[in-house]
Amino acid sequence: MIKLFDAHCHLQDPRIANKVPKLIETALEHNIHHFAVNGICEKDWHIVKQMSDTYPCIIPSFGLHPWFIADRTTNWLTTLRELFDTNPSAAVGEIGLDKGSYGKKTDFADQVQIFTMQLQLAKELKRPASVHCVCAFGELIDIMKSVGPFPEGVILHSYIGSAEMVPEFVKLGAHFSFSGHLMGMEESKVKKMLKAVPFDRMLLETDAPDAVPKVSGSESIFLVEEDENNGDPIEMVNHPANIHFVLSFVASLLDVSKEEVADLSYRNAVRLFSYEGSKLQQGNSLTSDKEE
Repeated sequence: MIKLFDAHCHLQDPRIANKVPKLIETALEHNIHHFAVNGICEKDWHIVKQMSDTYPCIIPSFGLHPWFIADRTTNWLTTLRELFDTNPSAAVGEIGLDKGSYGKKTDFADQVQIFTMQLQLAKELKRPASVHCVCAFGELIDIMKSVGPFPEGVILHSYIGSAEMVPEFVKLGAHFSFSGHLMGMEESKVKKMLKAVPFDRMLLETDAPDAVPKVSGSESIFLVEEDENNGDPIEMVNHPANIHFVLSFVASLLDVSKEEVADLSYRNAVRLFSYEGSKLQQGNSLTSDKEE
């Protein structure tokens, strides 16, 4: 039976946070057993922690995303350290660099400083780190070279970089996580990039509630938020169960079976998140309380 691990998502997002019990139940029915849930700012770290305490299937990650560094408090790093001290299963993330249209709203020198501090923290604490990168892969690899290597792993989340950069990232300990964003890119480029990634460094994710796969609505599983005033749908957002469409797309471009891609990505994620002190290392059953 196929088992899947959503290596990067945001179940704490306000668009879906109140739907998490049903969302996890549905995902489990579709054989998604584990979720790496990434905090992005100080305001949501406690929500991620609470979710991971409630659902052992959730591996928590705490980090300051580049879009939100301007809102940080003076004590943000102390708070982050305390979270890791009290949550030995937690990874670092989502952290990163962004020179895209949205990221340009935040000073890039500030982004570099905050990202470097968090990457150093991940290495110091021997935790894997989930990294967001938009239009800044050159700067990313330079910083990783200066701080790394990273034997505990760095997850390049929703990777859409070039095939040519893959070997350099691999040398530093990078893993490559693929989401529905791939399905909006030129297929030949995606295929070349996928084939450059070693099988033991490949992960699958949804980035839910974002990165909705580009497939027909009749085939998709979406959460639909309804307008309370008239009941009309106002937004369609991604669901972790849609990882099956990412799986199918990746497998088709690699010319291998879905079962093989599912198995290798699952084993890679379990290994990556099974550092000392984690829920996986402790042997807990990573299922929701509802399933237990």
